[in-house]
Amino acid sequence: MLIVQKFGGSSVADAGRVRNVAGIIAENYSFGHDMVVVLSAQGDTTDELLEKAAELNAAPSRRELDMLLATGEQQSIALMALCLESMGLPAVSLTGWQAGIRTNADHGAARIRRVDTERLRRELDKKRIVLVAGFQGVDRFDDYTTLGRGGSDTTAVALAAALHADRCQIFTDVQGVYTADPRKVPGARKLEEITYDEMLELASMGAQVLMNRSVQMAKRYGVELEVLSSLVRAPGTKVKEVTRTMEEMKITGIAKDENVARLTVAKAADRPGIAFRLLHELARAGVDVDMIIQASGRDDANDISFVVARDQAGRAADALTAQKAAIGFDHVSVDTDIAKISVVGAGMMSSSSIAAEVFEAFHDEHINIQMINTSEIKISCVIDAASADRAVKAIHRRFFETA
Repeated sequence: MLIVQKFGGSSVADAGRVRNVAGIIAENYSFGHDMVVVLSAQGDTTDELLEKAAELNAAPSRRELDMLLATGEQQSIALMALCLESMGLPAVSLTGWQAGIRTNADHGAARIRRVDTERLRRELDKKRIVLVAGFQGVDRFDDYTTLGRGGSDTTAVALAAALHADRCQIFTDVQGVYTADPRKVPGARKLEEITYDEMLELASMGAQVLMNRSVQMAKRYGVELEVLSSLVRAPGTKVKEVTRTMEEMKITGIAKDENVARLTVAKAADRPGIAFRLLHELARAGVDVDMIIQASGRDDANDISFVVARDQAGRAADALTAQKAAIGFDHVSVDTDIAKISVVGAGMMSSSSIAAEVFEAFHDEHINIQMINTSEIKISCVIDAASADRAVKAIHRRFFETA
């Protein structure tokens, strides 16, 4: 059996945890399995490297940042290889390019184009435990690239798909996927399984268990995932196409995203093409838009609001303001004091009462909803940031703790 495992930064944060993970790897290897293990940088290493860069350059180039940040994962795989060697186990550490991970040239947010598996298979044929640096690859110019925050998840799924692995396990510091963040909601329940679509919505809406791009890739290539803890030996949560509980649960989980901001374009001209021009400028600036709402105003003008990632808000506002006269609006305002609460579940497709229950939970807590967005399996609401935790707990009580 070929197993791909991924361990996050908290799982390898120090020597003790490296030894713990080495024990998990060794146990699986002792059963005769072929092992490919993807590692993230230890603990807060990535943030520390970013701080070092900022001390020297307030506006570093994305290429050089990638060259710097790639060293974090390389440190992890080398240390793990040394640990496994001390246990008498054959191991080899490979950077992203050595493992054949080829990406585009979008530094800081690169996407994997292909995985050349020749080196990986050669090492596996030698019965070595293959340790791969997550979060990184190499572009057509042979420059290091990084995949964005959480990119090691995508590395693991890409390797599992390319190698046709029998199992892909994502180890974290929690025991699986929960109905809400168990660190904030004491009554949160661990799910035995969840669909790709539900997991993708939760990941995209702020749940930090899996990177959303990794879930997209898993769905595309049919890679069944298991999310489980590196600290507690227990079954985790399976992420798959169809689950046994799809029609049993009204909702699957609740996600909170505080890394958001609302941009409001005030007094935009009420004529065809304005929304297109605004979104075109945001796309040119590399800003992803999540929610859009247009409010009719006076004097043939409208207010149009967008939700974007908080760290993209300044860039988005600058890009739009630069085209203010050409597009035709008064000004752009930015509000970072908001949060997005998302309720996800395949059961929504067959129950029209869920939205009403969600909105009633907000009402009971006297929380005002500023924006609403829905899909077949999701309801997202923008509220003030101070009410976010209270909102999640209220919705969770309604759907899970009184069941």
